[in-house]
Amino acid sequence: MKNQKALIVVDLQQDFCPGGSLAVPDGDIIVSRINDLLEKFDLIIFTKDWHFQHMDAFASSHEGAKPLDKFINEQGQEDTLWPDHCVEETKGAEFHPDLDLSKCKKDFYIFKKGNMPHYHPYSGFGEQVDDGSGNSELKVFLDERGVTETYIVGLSLDYCVKDTAIDSALAGYETYVIYDHTMPINPDTDETLEILQDAGVIVADGWALSALGKY
Repeated sequence: MKNQKALIVVDLQQDFCPGGSLAVPDGDIIVSRINDLLEKFDLIIFTKDWHFQHMDAFASSHEGAKPLDKFINEQGQEDTLWPDHCVEETKGAEFHPDLDLSKCKKDFYIFKKGNMPHYHPYSGFGEQVDDGSGNSELKVFLDERGVTETYIVGLSLDYCVKDTAIDSALAGYETYVIYDHTMPINPDTDETLEILQDAGVIVADGWALSALGKY
């Protein structure tokens, strides 16, 4: 049976929660909310940052650089340098310990991103399939399962959630960001919400989407 709806849980990892190396303020308060949501979807995708120890996007890889400095990445774009985070096989790359995967009714899937030293995508759709099509691994996966709607939660609203949602909309899915199941780095979310709206993403709290019978 095809799944028309997919829940995408973005980067609910220890380094992005309080105590982590790149903590989103109060990022852990959404964990219990997401646990409650897991029971309502038959198809669930978890994304994970999964980085080499020496990443171009880490400030530690550039002599004299500091976190939040700007740099030109391998793709020729201005980007941000970050503290080392979510290094593969480290505690910081693991899911938050309170995330309850047993609440997933059916199979769930984990998509890792940023696992090349010169490429640091924020989006869960950032990893491309190696067939020259330009499609992302996640899009191919969702299309094979007949997905038409995506519901996106996790960390952080103004970076990885935002980029995942924009790419989802560009890929042709009816895309929702469940606002109260995300947390931002910057508490002023007006610009992020405007960008999402311009991309055709619907942003709403979980209670409102549930009342509309969306899940």
